[in-house]
Amino acid sequence: MTEPAPVADIVSELRELVAFDTTSRASNLELLAHVEARLDAHGVTHERVMDATGTKANLLARIGPAEPGGVVLTGHTDCVPVDGQTWTTDPFSLVESDGRLVGRGTADMKGFLAVVLASLPRLVATPIAVPILLVLTYDEEIGTVGAPSAVDHLLATQPRPSAVIVGEPTSMHPVTAHKGVRAFRTTVEGRDGHSSQPQLAANAIAALVRIASFIDDLASRHREAAADPRFTPPYTTFNLATIRGGQAINIVPRHAELTWEYRPVPADDSIAIVDAVTAFTDEQVLPRLRATTGNGLVRFEPTAIARGLEAEPDGEAERLIRTLTGSDQPSGTVPFGTDGGHFQAAGLSTVVCGPGSIEQAHQADEWIDPRQLEQCADTVARLAQRLAA
Repeated sequence: MTEPAPVADIVSELRELVAFDTTSRASNLELLAHVEARLDAHGVTHERVMDATGTKANLLARIGPAEPGGVVLTGHTDCVPVDGQTWTTDPFSLVESDGRLVGRGTADMKGFLAVVLASLPRLVATPIAVPILLVLTYDEEIGTVGAPSAVDHLLATQPRPSAVIVGEPTSMHPVTAHKGVRAFRTTVEGRDGHSSQPQLAANAIAALVRIASFIDDLASRHREAAADPRFTPPYTTFNLATIRGGQAINIVPRHAELTWEYRPVPADDSIAIVDAVTAFTDEQVLPRLRATTGNGLVRFEPTAIARGLEAEPDGEAERLIRTLTGSDQPSGTVPFGTDGGHFQAAGLSTVVCGPGSIEQAHQADEWIDPRQLEQCADTVARLAQRLAA
């Protein structure tokens, strides 16, 4: 029987991981070097997949033989910023307080990675017939940026796995569906002029407001449709996040910029939504913007995308995680996105299940209950035993 990693070992690993500031605006390479040293110490093969800038990377490691039918354990290495938050402790120093482990990323999601690293000695000592594949990604928090290349590299270099477990914080309850995320920056370029002569100008803010109003109307229609009762709220949500533009009260503005997002339920066509916005812009906004001067341009720049995750009837990954955790609760859904949708889109059976709660993530004094780490370690040990030759 494969024994689970001791909680003390997990806490030690978590303390080292929290010390790395892997906020998405920073590099994750120092943390990856730390993980690679752990893998090297146990003879585990691994490979980095660099991003275009050379400052960030995904990491793929294989424990066990190069055989089909293995199981992927995956998580992201980045965390959200602490700027503007009122912490009572140093966010990048793990603190044990009142039965809680406090620090940035403890719940989302360095706790999961700490469990895997602490479990390495026992995993490599178990003669497994199919591999456990560890996939670590970068920049999940700003739109699952690293996941597509991580999935591509996994499928190109490893025998096809049978299941993917995404270790995002779900209090160790199986989650089989979540919303996607699509975010955009919409920029309007018009023509400036004196406010007393608007017929000689093209007002960028006026055009942008029409686009924003159309998006807000879309939000109302989706809210009224309430397409998927599995989610809270049960519909595709929209957010008009920031708007900038203009120079002075007596100048017709030539430039305006809107950032916005929507989080579609799996039943909604996420591409059709942005297509509706761009069609409205082409048919209604641009002609009016260009009417008097001929000037006017609108750009839609995607800034983030996270694929949704849909429940799989009799899915292999869900069956596996239920066996490992002993959970008999109904499968859950979450409103936040994960890398999991990219794995599922590649045809891999995927489930989300990890230690900690999203209710403690992304806030000051983020924390995780060590009992959650213990439960996760037991699940990882059971996985190794299940895969044993």
